Amino acid sequence: MRLHNLSSLLLSVAWAACFAGNAFAASSATVNAGEAKVRLLVSGLSDTNSAPVFRGGVEIALSPGWKTYWRYPGDAGIPPRFDWSGSENVAGVEILFPAPKRITDESGQTSIGYDERVIFPLRIRANDSAKPVMLKLKLNFATCEKLCIPAEANVSLSFPLNASIEALLEEAEKRVPEKQERSNPRALAILEARVERGKDPEGKDNRIIVKALARTVGKLDLFAEGPDEEWTLSLPELLKNDAGHVTFAIPLQGSRLGSNDAPPKVRLTLVAGEQAVETEIPLD
Repeated sequence: MRLHNLSSLLLSVAWAACFAGNAFAASSATVNAGEAKVRLLVSGLSDTNSAPVFRGGVEIALSPGWKTYWRYPGDAGIPPRFDWSGSENVAGVEILFPAPKRITDESGQTSIGYDERVIFPLRIRANDSAKPVMLKLKLNFATCEKLCIPAEANVSLSFPLNASIEALLEEAEKRVPEKQERSNPRALAILEARVERGKDPEGKDNRIIVKALARTVGKLDLFAEGPDEEWTLSLPELLKNDAGHVTFAIPLQGSRLGSNDAPPKVRLTLVAGEQAVETEIPLD
């Protein structure tokens, strides 16, 4: 019995020493998945006034010339799917998506996603904040160059609750669009969205008009999503930029709209250089 207790004590000491000597955030081993490498990162507690929430990330590093997709992929593509069901001492994981960009391939199709490398920040809620967490992720996604290849990665990571801050995660979190408070618009803001019905009796010239304020520096773009995955919206077109007063149009012709001629609401992401905001607006 004494030998068993001693072995347990030594194991606990070894676990603590392993993490105590780690000057960086915890990281899983890197897993190869097609033309990508995947790993998990963890970076300690997030600022919160409620139950403890731990910061983490899923990193996808892509081979040169390859890309992967945003939660809404655009003309073609496969959004990433995150399965955390094998995790231990985890009550929930929120996945944050950095602002994406348009990527046009040789066929002229435009998708929405990332190239080179992307880190999806995580917010991890533990069942018991006094115990270590075991994250287990089954990630299904796609990597694309000229052809798209479905990929799967299984990664896991145990970490203590005092993992240190990781600069990579901080940079990724800065790329996540801020939730816009419509009552308090700033230099980068989505002001309104409305359905504009044209003259065509079949509604082929119907579109959504979006007005925004973009008094910031950097390449300007807008991404639009429907209420759920059953809706697909065409990529917005920039109509006008008058000293930062911006107008976009989203053609409804070519969008998948079900039995309606327009969605009841849209989720909009406005990007200007390194800044981005996101909001959901009901349509009349």
